[in-house]
Amino acid sequence: MSGAGYDAVVDIDDEGDLGHTDLQEDLEFHNSNFSETAPNARKGGSAASGLPLPATASTSSGGGKRFLWTLSFYAQFFDVDTSSVLSRCWAALYPRANFLDVLDGNPDLYGPFWIATTVVLILFLGGTISDYLAATGKEAFAYDFRLLSGAAGLIYGYTFVIPVALYLALRYFGSESANLLECWALYGYANLIWIPVALISWSPYALLNWIFVAIGFGMSVAFLLRNLYPVLSATDRQTSKVLLILVLALHLGLSIAIKVLFFAHGSPAIPDAPPAEGPGAGPI
Repeated sequence: MSGAGYDAVVDIDDEGDLGHTDLQEDLEFHNSNFSETAPNARKGGSAASGLPLPATASTSSGGGKRFLWTLSFYAQFFDVDTSSVLSRCWAALYPRANFLDVLDGNPDLYGPFWIATTVVLILFLGGTISDYLAATGKEAFAYDFRLLSGAAGLIYGYTFVIPVALYLALRYFGSESANLLECWALYGYANLIWIPVALISWSPYALLNWIFVAIGFGMSVAFLLRNLYPVLSATDRQTSKVLLILVLALHLGLSIAIKVLFFAHGSPAIPDAPPAEGPGAGPI
């Protein structure tokens, strides 16, 4: 019984006759102190047993520090598996819960980076196809890689610069719940809707393209406002309204830029592009 944390005490009759001992009455159990013989072993944990600490364990020692010039510092922002990224993508397209709850305290840059990269490539391909359809039968078509650099500047700039500005504004106005990684994650996953929009918005019909871009804008801005509102509301009422309007205006500007620069025949991004002709076609 000592292994279970108890001592067994048996009272024996004066005549030494164990046969008449009433075990129900004569057995007494006392708390054992065997578990207290090695208090340092409990506190030491895996270190006391000789096992190394988990790789993800945070320590206060010098070995646990991560510096800006080390890969481990940036690796922590990409510490997410494929299933988590896919579930976050699904939650961004079909938001049923607050996205910050989906992140579960582990925002990542893996999803936002690859989503932004995919959007850049598809915008370039979509804009190229759109311009090719406009130039077909008129003159020899040549690829314009200014579309690629323009898409990269627009998407990467919006995805990674705007959240920094928003984070600094929130901290300036006293929001303690603002988190830069969460802002990056929100804006990065909000871009996901532009992938299907870019895939179907290369048609020569301007009105149809406007409808597709409007749907993309509505879904992405609803996602942003829904998840940013609890953070923005941590500031005073007037400030939160101004910040919400700025978020809305900047996202509207992104949507219009995507439509005009990449899904418009005769786009300003391609100065020499010939205007389109035909029903429903136009400069924008």
